[in-house]
Amino acid sequence: MKKLSALSFMFLITFLFWSSTVDAAAQPVRLFGDNMVLQTGREIPVWGTADPKEEVTVSLNGKSASVKAGEDGKWLVKLPAMEVGGPYELTVAAGNNIVYKNVMIGEVWLCSGQSNMAFTLSSARNAEDEIAAAEYPNIRGFTVPRKTSQTPLDDLEGGGWETCSPKTAGRFTAVGYFFARAVHLETKVPVGLIHSSWGGTLAEAWTSSSTLQGDPDYTEILKRGEAILAEAKNPEVNFAQKLEERKKKLAELAALEADFESAAKLTAIELDDAGWKEITFPSAWEKAGLPGLDGMVFFRKTIEVSPEDAGKDMVLNLGPIDEIDVTWFNGELVGVSGNFGVLDQSQWNVARHYPVPGKFVKAGKNVITVRVIDVAGEGGLWGGPAAKMQTEIQGGKSIPLAGKWKYQVALDVPADVRKPGVHNVASALYNGMINPLIPYAIRGAIWYQGESNAGRAYQYRKLFPDMIKDWRGRWNQGDFPFYFVQLANFTKRQENPDESTWAELREAQTLTLSQPHTGMAVIIDIGAADDIHPKNKQDVGLRLALWALAKDYGKELVYSSPMYDTMKTEGASIRLSFKNVGEGLSVKGDEAKGFAIAGADKKFVWAKAKLEGNDVIVSAEEVKEPVAVRYAWGNNPECNLYNSAGLPACPFRTDDWPGRTINGK
Repeated sequence: MKKLSALSFMFLITFLFWSSTVDAAAQPVRLFGDNMVLQTGREIPVWGTADPKEEVTVSLNGKSASVKAGEDGKWLVKLPAMEVGGPYELTVAAGNNIVYKNVMIGEVWLCSGQSNMAFTLSSARNAEDEIAAAEYPNIRGFTVPRKTSQTPLDDLEGGGWETCSPKTAGRFTAVGYFFARAVHLETKVPVGLIHSSWGGTLAEAWTSSSTLQGDPDYTEILKRGEAILAEAKNPEVNFAQKLEERKKKLAELAALEADFESAAKLTAIELDDAGWKEITFPSAWEKAGLPGLDGMVFFRKTIEVSPEDAGKDMVLNLGPIDEIDVTWFNGELVGVSGNFGVLDQSQWNVARHYPVPGKFVKAGKNVITVRVIDVAGEGGLWGGPAAKMQTEIQGGKSIPLAGKWKYQVALDVPADVRKPGVHNVASALYNGMINPLIPYAIRGAIWYQGESNAGRAYQYRKLFPDMIKDWRGRWNQGDFPFYFVQLANFTKRQENPDESTWAELREAQTLTLSQPHTGMAVIIDIGAADDIHPKNKQDVGLRLALWALAKDYGKELVYSSPMYDTMKTEGASIRLSFKNVGEGLSVKGDEAKGFAIAGADKKFVWAKAKLEGNDVIVSAEEVKEPVAVRYAWGNNPECNLYNSAGLPACPFRTDDWPGRTINGK
């Protein structure tokens, strides 16, 4: 046996010492980091992993707590509650030493839900000005990486805290940012936002399995999840291979995106496009004849310009384009979105307004060419009627662009092979995106979701409160505040009173106010008929913040929308009384709108409504013996009743007749 040299011996000793130190290293979960906000007024849990039985000490603001890791290496300490302050350093010491800097003690709010919570400030109304003014170093944000799991996870896959500035604010959840800004400006305390949301998701995906399992009301939910998971594991479908094929095509698409020379050949006014197919815009192209397509498509539209308008400047209003576009006018480049070669999808919800110099505008035939790239989901020139697809010609004339366009597919990318619906399997998002956050101390939660559950609104009456109770039980912080957004107005307005799944979902949300320490922001007046993601997130965040400011921070203000209270039949009329009217009710406009009335036959007709003090008297000539009234009952109702704080009255009905979703499971 060879003897070790002195140098080798020293190397071995150093290696063993280093190995021992690494093995003993403590590692907090990824939710902890520089720039974080920790909750004031509550014990502060800090947790993570270390070597089994290793002692871990956590220190902050002159306070320390120690614990030995368990046999499984997990540890958790709780620092005592602290007053608002900072910046501090939080230290985690074991065999190693981790220091988190610029830590504030303030208010922490969890922001969750689906796409309207995921909607970033960069896409909100007046985004450019809002971002430029977003210099709030004591507003901090942490975005939870999207992750599904069939078992509860202990940690996240990444993420980090960011201080709010014009450089970072565009990435913040818009609703969360405007909520935090209102709270911060009123209270002057630091505000931390933990943003955990995923577009197009169902409430059951955010609910733990222990809440759903064993409850017969959720049997169908669990069965659907099992079917989706079984399909995802189908050995006859090689998803890994399909994913690799898609990745290669996406790389090809990124290269093609920057190839303007080839693209220019399809933009000339004299190009023969007789062989191109037709499509009708505005619409998602999946709904207009290109189902399941990701990739690159060229669209051409020929317009006629009168001799007197030739040479005049114009603007192309194309509406929102999903997701990336380049636009030419008579072969001349006039509009660009995105950063080329990287498939930048950040402008998918932004309307395009491209100026065209008069020197490009000719009398007679003119050709608009739009190259659109879509990487995921729906694509195309999809903006609805409100997008006003048209050219605006200097002098006030316009030429409509809605209608028939011609198209040619340049590159077809295999559809996203992630199994559709896996993120909506029961508990999948709770496991991957909520459980890893527990038990981080929070003040409360704000929530914007419900669109995806509208077809099962009656079930939501139970599911949503159960989810809230589930989270509160898991956090073990009592009935922490839970404030949510009622669905906005959306889709085409109904000509006559009718049933509505979205109205039923709003009703389910209203019923959830029976749960302790809940609140609801009513936004029935700030949606958009053609956009499920309305850009006015300022009022959404503010209306949520009113609840927090009144209920949690002691501010004297009107925080709730007017809520229906009681009804009384008075001959051929019904008198309605309301709560939360502030200094009184008012109508925006000449007359109250949005009321419908019915007799025992359950046939609703539009009603006349007038204010008497803080009551509303409702009647209709067709209904001599009324028994029920509905207000703002529809997907996109016309309604105009407000309280003194400018908050819209909450949609309601006085009847309990079965609706469209009563059998939804």
